[in-house]
Amino acid sequence: MTEEANRGRRVSGDQRAELSRIAAEQYAAGRSIRALAAELGRSYGFVHKLLGEAGVELRGRGGNNRSKKS
Repeated sequence: MTEEANRGRRVSGDQRAELSRIAAEQYAAGRSIRALAAELGRSYGFVHKLLGEAGVELRGRGGNNRSKKS
């Protein structure tokens, strides 16, 4: 899936729809946005926007990061 040579090029139409579908499937399978961005050779923001356009409900930012007070 790596497309390093295409980094920074515009993606539109059918190509964008296909990239969006792939990203949505991978994200649903548990991949992180950062991992997808690295694999696709795109930025975090680009992948985040693709997922939003695909109607994907984004996961939270992780578990409880605060320690419990005793």
